[in-house]
Amino acid sequence: MHLPVSLNSCNVSEEAWPKSTMCDSSSGYQTNPDFYWFEHRVHEIQSEYAGELVRTGSPYILCTQLPGHWRSNKTLPVAFKVVVVGDVVDGTAVTVRAGNDENCCAEIRNATAHMKNQVAKFNDLSAVT
Repeated sequence: MHLPVSLNSCNVSEEAWPKSTMCDSSSGYQTNPDFYWFEHRVHEIQSEYAGELVRTGSPYILCTQLPGHWRSNKTLPVAFKVVVVGDVVDGTAVTVRAGNDENCCAEIRNATAHMKNQVAKFNDLSAVT
């Protein structure tokens, strides 16, 4: 499973970005408290899970880091977690999907979990061949 973080699909031209916010050392968290709060919350969550979580393509979602090699029909060594930075109602169904270069949409067993306290925990998650 790979959750890409890519800027290749960004349709905003370089001229549209405000130069002062890209190069000015006074910009950033000091001028926008929402960004500070958000980054602070992300770091808080990552420290709570002790290096277990990684960022995904969505800034509001963190998940458990996958092992470098994951064999088919084997469950992950630890429960896979999806953590949301923000409010999601408890009981919200979350489904994960996976794929690679050879199989863009693999069949995943136990791929649905429910949110509880901003965390969806997937027990016995495995790819089926």
